[in-house]
Order: sequence, then structure tokens, then C-alpha cells
Amino acid sequence: MIQKPAETEQKLASIIAERWSGKAFDPTQAVSDDTITALCEAALWAPSCYGEAPWRYIICNRFKDEISWHKTLDSLSPGNQTWAVNAPLLIVTASRPQFSQNENANRWNGYDTGAASLNMCLQATAAGLMSHQMGGFDVDKLREALSIPSEINLWSVIAIGYPAPLDSLSTEALERELKARERRPLSKHFLRTAGQTNAKSMKLRET
Repeated sequence: MIQKPAETEQKLASIIAERWSGKAFDPTQAVSDDTITALCEAALWAPSCYGEAPWRYIICNRFKDEISWHKTLDSLSPGNQTWAVNAPLLIVTASRPQFSQNENANRWNGYDTGAASLNMCLQATAAGLMSHQMGGFDVDKLREALSIPSEINLWSVIAIGYPAPLDSLSTEALERELKARERRPLSKHFLRTAGQTNAKSMKLRET
């Protein structure tokens, strides 16, 4: 497995530093039911507004339900399909936009679902799996293919599986997986207050 820990000024928790979005999955290795349950439980224990847990996940497992898995794969953008075809799990990330207690709008449903998805991806890393979240998919096609109600929000598809052995990769795929990870400087994203701070000083767009 390729190790590409984040290079940071300060030491991070290893589970955070080691998580990265690879694309080279091993198509021959299934993910056990116990491991899938652990992924779901990790997501379940994420924080959410009023403990609502608005997220809904559809687990498409190629080794258990190839039809649903293929329908999900077919909804991905062509570029994502080229590598996601090797992932044994394609997990649809969705959420309910109303609070269950009163049916009022829950404007935090997407935010909370993102937190749950990160928990799932961190649990995948802890289990020796690789995860890759994708926003490149046809929402309408996926909704129709899996009969997802129109009132449910669709956010992403997460590919999860074991990393492929390096000697099984093409030269192009190996170069892509070995490419160094990069992030912009902290100052581009974080504003530290000092007395009376003008929030307008935070750049919202790169120039």
C-alpha cells in the first residue's frame, strides 16, 4: 500500500495524516460485512444538529449486488468510471433535508452529512482501505437508477476498497498514485482574529 502522509508544520493524528484519495483499487478483494458495518457505525457516530443524523447511505457492493453497483458506476462521469470500476464498494451519500421531529427545513443537512462521510473515510483508512469521494456524477441518472425519492439530497459517491498491488499498475496509474500531495498555505484558508477584525480581509476567491 502506498503511504503518502500529509506534510505539515505540526504533527497530526496519524489517521488524519494518512488518509488520502487514491484511485488504484484492487478489484479482486472484497470488503467483509463486519468491515462495512464498522464503516457505517463510524458515520453514525458523527456529530449533527440536534442529533438528527440526516444522512442516508446506499451501499452498493459489487460482490453482493452487482446490478445496483453497475447502475451507480454508470452514473459517474466518464473520467471517474475509468478507475472507480475497480472499487468493490460504491457508496451513495444522501440526506433528508427536514428535521424528523417537526418537518422543518434542516439547512445543516449537507454539512452534517459531510462530517459523517469523513468519519467513514477515516474508518476506512484505519481498516487498511482506501476511499475516494466523488462529486462527478449525474444526479438525475443516479436518482432514477436507484429509485431515490426526489426530496432526498444527493451529495457524492464514495469509492472504497483495498489498494491494488503496485506491480499490477500501469506506468501512468503508478505515476498518478505516487504524485506528491499538496495543499495551499494555511493563510489562504484561515483567519485569526486580533481584536477588531475585518472579516472582509478574507479572500473568497483566488486572484
